[in-house]
Amino acid sequence: MPGNPQFSYFLLSSNHPVTKESTPWESPLPLRRHLFLKKETADKDLSVSHGSYFLAIRTFLEQNGFEIITSAVYQRFNRNIKPDDIEEIRICLEKHGEFYHPSRIETVVSGAAIPFVVNVAVSHSGKKLIRREYQFLQRLNRNFPNSFIPKVYAQGDVSTTGNQPRLRMFLGEWFDGFNEFHISRDKADEKRKLAVWDPAHGNFFLPPDLAATLYTQAAMILTYYYNIETFEQISLWHHAAGDFVIKLEEGKIAVKLITVRQYAPLFEPGDIEDEGPDVERVLEAMLIFLLNLTIRMRLDRQDGTGEMVWSDNVAVEGALKGFFRGLALQAKSGRCPEVFVDYFRSYLLLCTENDLLDLSRAIADKYSPRAPEFPVVKENLKPHVKVLYTIIKKENS
Repeated sequence: MPGNPQFSYFLLSSNHPVTKESTPWESPLPLRRHLFLKKETADKDLSVSHGSYFLAIRTFLEQNGFEIITSAVYQRFNRNIKPDDIEEIRICLEKHGEFYHPSRIETVVSGAAIPFVVNVAVSHSGKKLIRREYQFLQRLNRNFPNSFIPKVYAQGDVSTTGNQPRLRMFLGEWFDGFNEFHISRDKADEKRKLAVWDPAHGNFFLPPDLAATLYTQAAMILTYYYNIETFEQISLWHHAAGDFVIKLEEGKIAVKLITVRQYAPLFEPGDIEDEGPDVERVLEAMLIFLLNLTIRMRLDRQDGTGEMVWSDNVAVEGALKGFFRGLALQAKSGRCPEVFVDYFRSYLLLCTENDLLDLSRAIADKYSPRAPEFPVVKENLKPHVKVLYTIIKKENS
């Protein structure tokens, strides 16, 4: 085979190599991020070993003389490499997600590691999702001039050893230096704060100003990808799943969204008249999007896998600021009229606190009563709307 680079396998980092002789090689992958949750009946018969997982990724990357890797390097860096240029490929299993098991792929060329990610679906639900997600990422990267989501390069199905199931996977852009974050309790003062999971330098808590900036950037990203004409939006995102990641450099932060599980309209097709949405419908849909955004921005699981928790008010202020920045970026890129930003701001100022509360309750009622978010949202909704209304008036006074 051209190139014949050396393959090596790791768990979490290069400090934890895995070989065919090591214990993890034959142990099964966990199928859920939240291990205390009941597994779906359809997934009870699934069992894939770590070794089969690593070898499936290797098979995927080796196809057609490493064409997947060489093509991705060209698309990402405009750099031509041949299979013979690849010295080593390191496959590092990063975590076990709710739907995927992502690995960082380090392609070593001339002594330098070029990073990518391979997202791997094992469960039935994960395989359904991964096909759609690949299409969503392709579409959004094609249609939006700014990019806050990963580029994708190739996808496929790969057989595993023995009677183990086929795996579905795709190769995508790796956001180097970005880390997951979650609400955690600071033992120094027993307060809940945003903790960044930084394996290279150690975990740390964000100060309030940077926490606000994080929420601002996350809300800006989601608003930027909202389509004001079709009402399509990125949905099914959740902080608990680690969908947003953060990079901190010299006191400044950058935020990316690493997954797009769904991109669909706010409304069912029958709710929109054939001749297209009128201005009132556009404004109302935008308001619903904003209210839903401010609610979901506050939800997380403590330490990523614990109980469902509600962030402090800094998330509301950050989300509102990010919402308008996202609209402004849409206007700048020609995706909506510049006048629309001010038009919506005026529309928002006409809303009373009761208007916002009634709409927010309608949004909350869409949650399944069995969803872990449901009681948390219900309990906090009224004070949340009061805070939001106060910030709206303050920001526009």
